[in-house]
Amino acid sequence: MLDYDAEAREYDASRGGEPRAAAAAEAVERLLPAETGTVVDVACGTGIVTARLRRPGRAVLGVDRSPAMLRLAEQRLPGAVVRGDATRLPVRDGGVDAVLLVWLLHLLPEAAPVLAEARRVLRPGGVLITTVDKDDACFTEPSDLADVTAPLRRRYAPQVTDAAERLARQAADLGLRPAGATAFRGAGQGRSPRAWRQAVERGRIPWCADPGDAAATVRALAALPDQDRPRPDPHYRLLAFRA
Repeated sequence: MLDYDAEAREYDASRGGEPRAAAAAEAVERLLPAETGTVVDVACGTGIVTARLRRPGRAVLGVDRSPAMLRLAEQRLPGAVVRGDATRLPVRDGGVDAVLLVWLLHLLPEAAPVLAEARRVLRPGGVLITTVDKDDACFTEPSDLADVTAPLRRRYAPQVTDAAERLARQAADLGLRPAGATAFRGAGQGRSPRAWRQAVERGRIPWCADPGDAAATVRALAALPDQDRPRPDPHYRLLAFRA
C-alpha cells in the first residue's frame, strides 16, 4: 500500500484534482437519499470529495488514518475530520444516515470487517455507498490496452477485495440490501501504454505482482502503437446498500 503521508501533498493533483472530485461527489449525491442528515466519509484523504457533500442541514465527518491527509482535509472541513480506522469508527451504533467507502476496499486484504463496521454505525434505513471493481475502471471502454491486459486481469479478478458480486454477497450477509448504482468518469486520468509500462515496472499494479507476469505485460505494452497517447478515461462504479 502507498505511504499516504508521503503522497498527501501531490495526491489530489496526481488523481485528477478538482474535476475528478466533482464527478465523484456528484455520483455519490445521486445515491444519497434526499433526507440524508449525517454522512461519514471513511478514508476521506484530503477531503477534496468530502467537502463537496456538505449541505445545509447535513453534517459530514471525514475519517482517515493518515495524519498528513487529515491536515489537508482539516483545511477543507474545519472541525469535521478525525483520525480513525475503517474497522473502528469513532461513531456510536446506529448513529449516521450514510457511510462512504470510496476508493478504499480495493486497497485492503479483506472487506468484510469494514463492511461490518459500516453496518454497525448505520441507522435503520441508512445507506452504505462504495466503489467496486476499482482496478478495472481504466478498462471498461474498449481499447488495445484493455485487450492486452485482459487475460491477466481476469486471472487476478477472483482475489479482488472490491469485486462487485463478492461485496454484494457480503453486504447481504450483514442485512444490507441493494439500493442503487451509478458511475462517474475520471476526467483526464486515461493512461498511455508508456505510463502503464512505468507503473508496472515500479510495482504499482496489483495484477502484475508476479515478476514473470510483469515482464510479459511490459513487453506487450511496449508493442502497442502510439505509446504516449492516453487511452480512455477510467469509469468508476458505485454501489449503494440500504440497512
